Amino acid sequence: MTVDKKLHEYATKKIGKLDHYMPRHARESAHAEVFLKESKIKQQKICTCEVVLHLPKDIITTKESTVNIFAAVDIVEAKLKNQIKKYKETHSAVRIHRRVMSHLRNKSRS
Repeated sequence: MTVDKKLHEYATKKIGKLDHYMPRHARESAHAEVFLKESKIKQQKICTCEVVLHLPKDIITTKESTVNIFAAVDIVEAKLKNQIKKYKETHSAVRIHRRVMSHLRNKSRS
């Protein structure tokens, strides 16, 4: 698929914002590969957006097909946002630290 400037900027803006949801230690080494594809099936245009996100301890892949490429990018962004939040919960020591501190605060109040 030929990618015009408008689509390139849109995808870069949407996928580029996802670093806000990543743990700090993962931001430096994380990178994304975006694949855009357009095909025709039975006289209907199908646009596919696939993003492969390389993180320090994991690789997250998301793919979506729809009739509009911009909508496909939006849906992939939402899916990636949820997957990055799950990644952060499992690979972040902050969650454990917060739980311990909360437990200690509750005991000191009692």
